[in-house]
Amino acid sequence: MKNKKVNKKRDWKKIVSRLLFIILILSIIYASVKIVTTPSEVVTTEAYVKVKSDYVLMLIQCILGLIVMLIPSAVEHRWCIDIPNKMEILYFIFLFCAIYLGEVRDFYYVVPYWDSVLHAFSGGMLGALGFSLVSFLNDSDKLQFELSPFFVALFAFCFALSAGTVWEIYEYTFDGLMSLNMQKFALQDGTLLVGHAALADTMKDLIVDALSALIISVIGYFSLKNGDIFDLFINKSKKTIDKDENIV
Repeated sequence: MKNKKVNKKRDWKKIVSRLLFIILILSIIYASVKIVTTPSEVVTTEAYVKVKSDYVLMLIQCILGLIVMLIPSAVEHRWCIDIPNKMEILYFIFLFCAIYLGEVRDFYYVVPYWDSVLHAFSGGMLGALGFSLVSFLNDSDKLQFELSPFFVALFAFCFALSAGTVWEIYEYTFDGLMSLNMQKFALQDGTLLVGHAALADTMKDLIVDALSALIISVIGYFSLKNGDIFDLFINKSKKTIDKDENIV
């Protein structure tokens, strides 16, 4: 019965990942066609029409999505760890919401605060991943150390905030190299923002990342203090998993 439940969870992970893969491939084809057929500049003063650079951004994000969706399986294979299926499914759902709904379906412009919702989600998920990394290191035979709940929570918070900062650096770099607008320094119609307004999107993203990571870190701290931790945080080595199964 236990094996059947495990297989069912793995099947859900495969279903979600395959659907995401197909959606991203179709989006890449769509963006590639639009890059060829769409003009480089707006030729009308009516409602906003996407130009070539918008589809270039869409193409880059979809290709990046295909690459980063392989990270969990690569990490599991390289370091012999088992990332919880729940975390992987949430990861794939996040990519779907950020890339397909956000970039392809224009949710960043159509749905109010869509970008903030995604940053809150990613900040919390990265905080959970920070707890998961510490759990894996504690299970490792090569590294034997014990961190207090406070320092585990501090690491999770700093890890999530650092990852969010790296993402903002990525957006800033590609905005400069390819004349994109990932950091939303311009309005949808191309009007450039200046001063405080131009910085607002980046700073808002970092603040939301920090708040969501802080919430997860506080929850994880009290969970560790009580001698327990959420299943979503657990990241066991395969050796530990085999040991647990033998005990059962």
